[in-house]
Amino acid sequence: MNRQALPNTKRWVIKVGSSLVTAKGVGLDRAAIADWCAQIAALRQQGKQVVLVSSGAVAEGMARLGLKTRPDTLHGLQATAAVGQMGLVRAYEAEFEKHGLKAAQVLLTHDDVADRGRYLNARGTFNTLLDFGVVPVVNENDTVATDEIRLGDNDTLGALTVNLIEADLLVLLTDQEGLFDSDPRSNPAARLVGEADLADPALVGMAGDSKGALGRGGMRTKLNAAYTAARSGAATVIAHGRTPDALLSIARGEPIGTLLKAASTPMAARKRWIAGQMQVRGKLHLDAGAARVLKQQGRSLLPVGVTRVEGDFQRGDLIACLSPEGAEIARGLSNYSAADALRLLGAKSDEIAARIGYPGDAELVHRDNLVLG
Repeated sequence: MNRQALPNTKRWVIKVGSSLVTAKGVGLDRAAIADWCAQIAALRQQGKQVVLVSSGAVAEGMARLGLKTRPDTLHGLQATAAVGQMGLVRAYEAEFEKHGLKAAQVLLTHDDVADRGRYLNARGTFNTLLDFGVVPVVNENDTVATDEIRLGDNDTLGALTVNLIEADLLVLLTDQEGLFDSDPRSNPAARLVGEADLADPALVGMAGDSKGALGRGGMRTKLNAAYTAARSGAATVIAHGRTPDALLSIARGEPIGTLLKAASTPMAARKRWIAGQMQVRGKLHLDAGAARVLKQQGRSLLPVGVTRVEGDFQRGDLIACLSPEGAEIARGLSNYSAADALRLLGAKSDEIAARIGYPGDAELVHRDNLVLG
């Protein structure tokens, strides 16, 4: 996708980071929020549907509670986020109302993405809100999320939302001009990457981690988010959120920030759901033959090619498939529990019933439920 093609994108997911939405780390920058809402209103007038993923709940909660440093306990963060969500949603709602737009709050956890029924329900809700002309404002449900089910950062949340609603474009607004070929904070000669194909292996070496006190996502998480968004064929633009009319410039196809183009054919919806799950419940170690068949042919995984089972998973859980060297080459939904998978190690198809006591599936992971890494 080139810059000229961006004006044709209809459905956008826009993520605003903590460093932008807060006023020097203390509460919300209401002037900035007003500006983004005005731009989103202009995008809506152009016929675009917009979902906004906004950080800032913890920072706003810190300001309201008079805290000088970010809480370092899970319950402290959850309580601070609960207080801050009130101010965050109120700020967006007030600004959107000035433009005749209605907003809706959507809070997500990993369980909402991992459970197929809840995933489909969330997708239906988003689509209905967009059909109503509403701007959904999304955040992770920090109040109830635990370390085990956290999505981890709003870059990831934005990308998973792209896959959920099959958006055309992910826009990551940050405090950097875009992706540089090296860290501009330590290398004054670093150059901005204007456009790149996500298939370019050089991209990985360009991304660093976050050094901010409030944010959890650095350029590396933004690059990972772009890879995730590309599963549904969406391009990603990383741009400075303080650039005047940044969103409108992107909509006009102007060369602002970094455009990361999707390199692969969009995945089917079910496979996007599988790939979007982050909690791997177990691992299957494969022999060289099985690893080769999976990587080169994308075929189902049979018990005969499995050498070791890790984890305590159940039928239908997400598991990772590892090469003999230990590298993840695929992940998918298991047809068996860990206990039965152990009994089936190295088994041929005609040995399955004798091993587990009932006529089970021929595949440990069927190709329809398998996503290559």
